[in-house]
Amino acid sequence: MIRSAYVCLAVIVLPFAAAAQNWDNEQDNQFVHFGFMFQYISSEFKIQKKTSWRDPYFDADLGMNVTDSLYSISSKSKPGFGLGFVSDFRLGGNADLRFTPGLAFTDRIVNYEYAPRLSNNTLTVPVTGRVVQATMIDLPVGIKIKSDIRHNFRGYLLLGAKYSTNIVSKKKTDDAGFATVDKLLKNKKNYFSYEAGIGFDLYFEFFKMSPELKFSQSMHNVLKPDMQPYAYPLNRLFLRNLQFSLFFE
Repeated sequence: MIRSAYVCLAVIVLPFAAAAQNWDNEQDNQFVHFGFMFQYISSEFKIQKKTSWRDPYFDADLGMNVTDSLYSISSKSKPGFGLGFVSDFRLGGNADLRFTPGLAFTDRIVNYEYAPRLSNNTLTVPVTGRVVQATMIDLPVGIKIKSDIRHNFRGYLLLGAKYSTNIVSKKKTDDAGFATVDKLLKNKKNYFSYEAGIGFDLYFEFFKMSPELKFSQSMHNVLKPDMQPYAYPLNRLFLRNLQFSLFFE
């Protein structure tokens, strides 16, 4: 995903190196201006396991182990998308305060690989995945540090923080009537993240477009504790997002 994002940035930026016409940057000279954005989001968990994470899960109600020993727990990146608005407040010639509220559809997954089994002379490795469904309202605030404009182009760095809340339907997270081995992995509804990014402002005659690559990670554990086979082996989960955004202002 990172390589693809850099290729996209290069394709967008390179034509500006040879641009002859310099456009005015009127929006940058205003105290506040607005815009909108589209995002491609890749989400995964940073996993911290308990020391006893390999042990089979014992169901006290059934009086027996309901899973085999665990071999590995992992989280692969899962794609999502988002859209939102931009409010940009000018702090000076080379600094802005950015507020970019948005709606993000970013499911995440944790894979559980159990000890190999021998069945009918065939060795198999049982794998179970637990998808955490999420529709997030994101409220990021950041400081944008900009270079000077050269030929309709300027680079920038972004540092900030984000508050997120999950508005996914409760029906999709309700597993009260599920068997133990069918339980869902759940995350906390609200959390804060820190963010850092790099991007470019590309100036056209009537608007500005800004491709941006940004990394974010939750500040604290997002795992919702639960006595079931998929939450019990985990100590903490941190959510990590890699976002490629296009801003239009």
